Amino acid sequence: MEPTGRVAHGALDHAELAALGLDATQLLDFSSNLNPFGPPEGVRAALAALDPAPYPDRSCRALRLALAARHRCAPAAILPGNGANELIHLLARALLQPGDVTLIIGPSYGEYAHASRLAGAQLLEVCAHESARFELDAELLHVALTSARPRLTWLCAPNNPTGVDASPPFIAELAAGCAAHGGLLVVDRSYLELRRPAHTEHPAPDPAGVIWLHSLTKSHALAGLRLGYLLAAPALVERVAAYQPAWSVSSAAQAAGLAALADTAFLPTTVPQLWAASDALHAALSELGLSVWRAALPFMLVRTGDGVATRAALLRRGCVVRDCASFGLPAWVRLAPRRPAENGRLVDAWGGIVTR
Repeated sequence: MEPTGRVAHGALDHAELAALGLDATQLLDFSSNLNPFGPPEGVRAALAALDPAPYPDRSCRALRLALAARHRCAPAAILPGNGANELIHLLARALLQPGDVTLIIGPSYGEYAHASRLAGAQLLEVCAHESARFELDAELLHVALTSARPRLTWLCAPNNPTGVDASPPFIAELAAGCAAHGGLLVVDRSYLELRRPAHTEHPAPDPAGVIWLHSLTKSHALAGLRLGYLLAAPALVERVAAYQPAWSVSSAAQAAGLAALADTAFLPTTVPQLWAASDALHAALSELGLSVWRAALPFMLVRTGDGVATRAALLRRGCVVRDCASFGLPAWVRLAPRRPAENGRLVDAWGGIVTR
C-alpha cells in the first residue's frame, strides 16, 4: 500500500513524473504487463467509427453474447465491468460482510486486500516463497481453509507478480475446500491468454463455487479503455451486478471488446512475438549477471537487492520498471517485455547501472 492508503500499481504516474521534472513521452514503460503488439487494428477502426453521444448499452448485450459464445455458457453467467479491478471491488462489496474472513493467496495483486478491507473483512494471507520457487503449498492452504473458514478466497492464476500458474486439479481441489466451509473461490485469469504453453480453451463457469475473472486489458492492450468480465453462476452474477453503477462499461470499451474478440488471428500472431521478445530480454539481462525469475508468463522478476533503488536508477535513464515492495518482495523489480528495440534500450540502461 502507498502512504495514501491506495494500492501501488505499475504504469506511469504522471504526478510523480511531474514532481521529478520528467517528460512521460520520453520514457519507456516496462512496468505494465501489456501485449506490446496491440491493440488489434479492428479496435482502432471500431473506435474511429464510434458515435460518442448516446449512452452506452447498460446491459452490454452484444458483448455478453460474444463472451457467452466464447465460453459456451449463458449470457446470464457473464458480467462485464470497467476492468477486472472494478469487478474485484464489486465482489467484495456484494459478498463480504464486516468481520468475514477473506484469504489471499500471495504474493499477489494488491486490490484483493484493498477491496476486502473496504468491505470490513479480516485478512489472512498465505504466501508462496522464493525458496519454493513461488509454488503454492497445498497443505498450508488446506490448514488455512479449515481453520479460518474464509468467505472469499482470492487466487491469481497465472499469478502477478510471479507468473506461476495453478493447474485445473489444484483449482478444483481449492474450490472444494472453500465450498466445504461455505466459502467461494475467486480465480483471477487476467493473464491467462499470455501464458506459455499457449492457452486455447475458454471453459464455462464451472464448478459452481468458483468466480472467474477475465480481462482484455493485458492480452489485447486495452488498458486505457478498461474492460474485464466475470463468469459465475447466474444467481451470483445477479447478486454482484446489483452493486454495479449503470453505464459502468463505456460505449468505447464495448465496441473495442467486440472488435478484439472478433479478431481470432491477433493472439496466435502476437503472443509468440511477445514470448520471443521475452526470451531475448531474459537472456540479455542474465548476461549482465542479474538474477532473473520467469515462469508461465512473459513478464519477469529481477532480484537486485533493493527494488526501489533500482527503479529510481532506471527511471533516471528513461526506463520505468515496477518495484515489488508492495508485493512483499522488496529485493525485486518486475518488468514486462516491449518490442525488441525498446528492450535493447532497457538492457543498455541496466548495463550502465551494473557496470557503474
